[in-house]
Amino acid sequence: MIYDSTYVISESSTTAAMPQGVMMLNKNGLEIAVNPGEISLAEKNSQLSPAEQSSQIFKAPLKEPLKEPLKSTPQSLPEVTAKSELDINPSPAANDSPISFKLDLLELDSGQIAEIAAKPTISILGLGYVGAVSAACFSHRGHSVIGVDPDVEKIATLNRGESPIVEEGLADLLDNARRVGRLEAICEPRKAVMESDITMVCVGTPAGPDGECDLKYLRMAAEQIGSALAVKDDYHVVVFRSTVPPKTTRDILIPILEKASGKFSGRDFGVCFNPEFLRESSAIKDFYEPPKTVIGAVDQRSSAAVAELYKGLSGELIETTIEAAEFVKYIDNTWHGLKVGFGNEVGRLCKAMGVDSHQVMNIFVKDTKLNLSPYYLRPGFAFGGSCLPKDTRGIMNLAADNSVSTPLIDSILNSNDRHIEHALSMITACKVKRIGIVGLTFKAHTDDMRESPLLELVRQLRERGHDIRYFDPNVASEDLLKMGVERQLSYSRCLNIEQLVNTTDMLVVGHNTDYGRGAAHLAEGFMPVVDLVGLGNSFKYAKNCQGICW
Repeated sequence: MIYDSTYVISESSTTAAMPQGVMMLNKNGLEIAVNPGEISLAEKNSQLSPAEQSSQIFKAPLKEPLKEPLKSTPQSLPEVTAKSELDINPSPAANDSPISFKLDLLELDSGQIAEIAAKPTISILGLGYVGAVSAACFSHRGHSVIGVDPDVEKIATLNRGESPIVEEGLADLLDNARRVGRLEAICEPRKAVMESDITMVCVGTPAGPDGECDLKYLRMAAEQIGSALAVKDDYHVVVFRSTVPPKTTRDILIPILEKASGKFSGRDFGVCFNPEFLRESSAIKDFYEPPKTVIGAVDQRSSAAVAELYKGLSGELIETTIEAAEFVKYIDNTWHGLKVGFGNEVGRLCKAMGVDSHQVMNIFVKDTKLNLSPYYLRPGFAFGGSCLPKDTRGIMNLAADNSVSTPLIDSILNSNDRHIEHALSMITACKVKRIGIVGLTFKAHTDDMRESPLLELVRQLRERGHDIRYFDPNVASEDLLKMGVERQLSYSRCLNIEQLVNTTDMLVVGHNTDYGRGAAHLAEGFMPVVDLVGLGNSFKYAKNCQGICW
């Protein structure tokens, strides 16, 4: 039996997208249309002539609608023989691995039966880079796709099975989608919404003169979709894929949809934000081998419908809030830009000093524990210690001595200082004189106070007239005196967290440890707490606790 993870390709010359929720099987002259309420059964009968076979259609209506997608079992799957293979990346770049996709044609032994589960029809508004690639790949995965764009020339190009952009393998996938009748391009968004189950919005969001995101095309698309939903009875899911600032979907687009439709999201229709992570020149490979799939949704029903579209693809599927899904695309791209800028600054400095930059960075990227990992990327307090500040200054000095401009590297320490100032402003905003500090060393489980950002924070608080007391099991008053810290602070050490909480009016937690969490628990409900390290969700949502970045 064939289920939703296998796609049967029609060999007919159909050139228009099939009706909503319909798939077409064409095998040995046998054509079967599959609707959501029924499963069509196709049986290969060797006793019939080809002409007789072409007239045989076996349909078995379901006694009741499917409550969940069919699931395959090893015992029920027939052997599927690949009749043709489409290599979409015949000449990969040096840093890419080749990937090919097989277009499988069904071959069943006598007496075997295929059950075909209908896939939702997808309409895609905006047939630029993301829209065209999405249309081709979802068609290839067995969905009927209706593409929408106001550009009539682009519509004609797609309907000829040609690609409107240069992208490896895209023309072949679009041509195949047209030949098997799973792709149609039109100019009418209302018609597309009415004849589909899910609408993906892939219109452009160009940047304005100051970098602000221009939402005019998204607003227009939301208005068009909403007007169609006003007269559509079936539940429909709207999926925004265009890159936007967080809260755009919830604060701007959903209200437009609800006003135009007269309906409510989460009840009458679904809304998701599903960012794309497609790189130009390797977009099809990225679609089939995504690093992750992120879905932000107004409700679970919407999220489940979109998650089903990506079933079977590699990479983790992450269901989250709409706002987090919106923002992660911005963060991803900014991080990529940061990496490129950093690598190039290192390259310029290496060249000036006669060092092979490729050797240096090839060694650098082999470290997946610290360099290329989640380590150091979790929002928290400023860095310090004996290495990071010193070595950053060292490379800045090397760049200056060799007349190499490194603005990105030069900004690192400044950014770190701004983070300490941010913590200072949060603390002073509470207008409390007596402040307890949990932790003085630059990080927990050490006695190293060299360039500790917590000590710098304490110094600036004392300059503003605050009385400071601290608890750190690894710091003694004598240690502070040896470092040149003034005697009054050196002898303001508390012996335990109870003493610290009982003698202060506000708590600043700088160590994510048992004693840090214990102090925050003791302070819960009666004194403000500033969390610099991310103590956990129980503190994250406490009314008296503020996180420095959350």
